[in-house]
Amino acid sequence: MGIIDVSIIILYIVVTLAVGIWISKRASKGLDSYFLGGKSIKWYYLGLSNGSGMFDVSGTAWMVGILFLYGAKSFMFMWMWPIWNQIFIMIFLAAWIRRSNIMTGSEWILTRFGDGKAGRASHLIVAIFAIVASIGFIAYFFEGVGKFMGIILPWDLTLMMNDGVLLTSDQNYALIIIFLTTIYTIKGGMFSVVATEVLQYGIMVIAGILIAGYAFITVTDIQINEVISTEWSSIMFSSQLEGSWSDKYAAFNDLIDTQGYKMFGAFIGMSLFKGFFASIAGPTPSYDMQRILSTRSVKEAAYMSGFTNLVLFIPRYLLIGGIVVLGLVYLAPDMAATGSLTGADLEVILPKVINEHVPVGIKGLLLAGLLAAFMSTFSAFVNSGPAYIVNDIYKKYFKPVASDKHYIKASHIASFAIVILGVTMGFFAGSINSITLWITSALYGGYVAANFLKWVWWRFNGWGYFWGMTSGLFVATLQFLLDQNKGNFETGTWLYEVSQIPAIYMFPFIFVVSLLGSFLGTLLTPATPMETLKAFYGNVKPWGWWKPVYKALQKDDSAATQNKDFVSDMLNCVVGVVWQSSMILLPIYFLIRDYPKAWTALLVFGVTSLILKFTWLDKVKKYKD
Repeated sequence: MGIIDVSIIILYIVVTLAVGIWISKRASKGLDSYFLGGKSIKWYYLGLSNGSGMFDVSGTAWMVGILFLYGAKSFMFMWMWPIWNQIFIMIFLAAWIRRSNIMTGSEWILTRFGDGKAGRASHLIVAIFAIVASIGFIAYFFEGVGKFMGIILPWDLTLMMNDGVLLTSDQNYALIIIFLTTIYTIKGGMFSVVATEVLQYGIMVIAGILIAGYAFITVTDIQINEVISTEWSSIMFSSQLEGSWSDKYAAFNDLIDTQGYKMFGAFIGMSLFKGFFASIAGPTPSYDMQRILSTRSVKEAAYMSGFTNLVLFIPRYLLIGGIVVLGLVYLAPDMAATGSLTGADLEVILPKVINEHVPVGIKGLLLAGLLAAFMSTFSAFVNSGPAYIVNDIYKKYFKPVASDKHYIKASHIASFAIVILGVTMGFFAGSINSITLWITSALYGGYVAANFLKWVWWRFNGWGYFWGMTSGLFVATLQFLLDQNKGNFETGTWLYEVSQIPAIYMFPFIFVVSLLGSFLGTLLTPATPMETLKAFYGNVKPWGWWKPVYKALQKDDSAATQNKDFVSDMLNCVVGVVWQSSMILLPIYFLIRDYPKAWTALLVFGVTSLILKFTWLDKVKKYKD
């Protein structure tokens, strides 16, 4: 690295810390101020912050790898997370969530199921879920940023003890960056998180434009077309995924065969199935929900969620597409020549390209941008996770009466505890992909069924929610443990056969078990008190099977209205998913010089934007808070 690159990175870290600490004085007014910014932050700042929080290094490294290997079709791999929930949140869920006017996702659960034993059981399980998710994501970030910085930066920070390695260089880099980010996050809460994330978003956009521009100028059409095929750039697919690489790059086709996505039609079917239910289930109780609850009004919650989609995907895929183009031209020949490839080879494409094929100056800005991506996402989880420990467990069950100063100190301790546990878990992670699978299968798999039912079925109660979440998480975690230990099972046994099934194909089974737990827990216990349901329905106004509650509400208030927007909301969601996909494909096609497809993606983006203007935005403008 040149002195210019090092100077840019140091300047970025100093400015970020200075901004975070300077603005932290506003966070000392209470928990509402610390975790939600006093619900005073403007929606476009929250939207930039939310988009910045989703722009993480580990996810970017994974997306670079799958785009490199699978081509344009790889945008459908994103549905595993799923990214559709950003569209569903924008269309209707943001308004439903914000109307609750509370602090955390688990506190929101009490407005749905009441504050009795059933409500508290559901409240506790979602708080535990949020805490475990925060720890898991911190481990995910630890693994990703360590691997990234260890390859990029020239200094070996390996710590030796008694002729053995105590801490690897990657681990030390990750610990330093995590320590610096934790300082301003814990001190300033939501105000510092949003302020620094807006700054970091600007750096990431600049980095994305610069690397895309550099790739576009320095790599020729001929060079790209020598590596990729027409199939690589196509989004059409059949039931079987045939490798699109030529004989010279046959090693990449062999790698595709080992990844578990060969039955591509079935994979897309499972992703669509999971994406729909996971999106209606709503955001997990993490930083995404905190941004919604931090907005000043229901209208601004919807604006913020829509703006997040708009500012996230094009800049992110300019960066990803630029890195992939450079990787295809400069790394692919040598990677293919080595023969046997693994998923780990894909995870290092991002740092290798930056280290070996990006010039001085641009490298420094790009590294600052990716460091910003890590810090923004990490700080978002460090801010959201402790809210559940302090507000939903400590304050509710252990110390209900205390000063704001006491609760903020408790938040600091909780933040340190979550970071320490997440880092400890990160030390034992095998790869970014292993944690990705754990998050997408165990966490999201167990979350979906109960959180889908809570919106749409009036009879669903707190015990149903508790047992639905618990059974789903148990089975999903069991499946993950089998997957991680599949090398230890004897060939031909049922444990071996089950462990070989890719996580995405296990989702329907996990979903059914969770549904069973939800139904049994609900039907074998008393219904939620009607007064609680009337208050919830009258405030949130979801669509679904709420007729008994609506009739009861009408007796008290003849002017009560029923939500009949299911069909229009679903149609808007379909348009929104196409809109979102066009923003991913547009920069990819532009950077590989497939101009006909790039113009098509731009046209689709324009048409879907116009449709959403009339069918969604004009409707949001009429919201009354």
